[in-house]
Amino acid sequence: MNDEYEDLNDTYPGAGSFKFGDNAELSAELIGLVRAGKKRATCDALATFEAEPGSMPVVGRCDIAQNWDGTPALVIRTLKVQQVRFCDVTEEMALAEGENHDLWGWRRDHETYFRRHYDFSPEMMLVFEHFEVVEDLAERE
Repeated sequence: MNDEYEDLNDTYPGAGSFKFGDNAELSAELIGLVRAGKKRATCDALATFEAEPGSMPVVGRCDIAQNWDGTPALVIRTLKVQQVRFCDVTEEMALAEGENHDLWGWRRDHETYFRRHYDFSPEMMLVFEHFEVVEDLAERE
């Protein structure tokens, strides 16, 4: 663990770490949306969290969003966690992710994403997390 992570763990005890997206380009795009104030929610398949004990977002907890190379990018605080079927995601939820202009676009893009990693079904359960930015770690540089 490097000094920066040690400092972050002292400042944000119990913080987990994660990456947005599943490749470097998508990760950078999503971090950019968070920094621009457009992305204030994220989701993934419930199966991901069941496979990784302790990874479930917890309301009030701070977590460290990493750049694709593993360096810390942002500290976020979880505000709300919902378990919802893919087919039940609302337009309000979809727009909070900041990636699309409407629910239809969200469904199209997220179905593509989930098909890359899971046995997709419109009934699949998602964990939907609303968050706020606590600290943009690029400002520390």
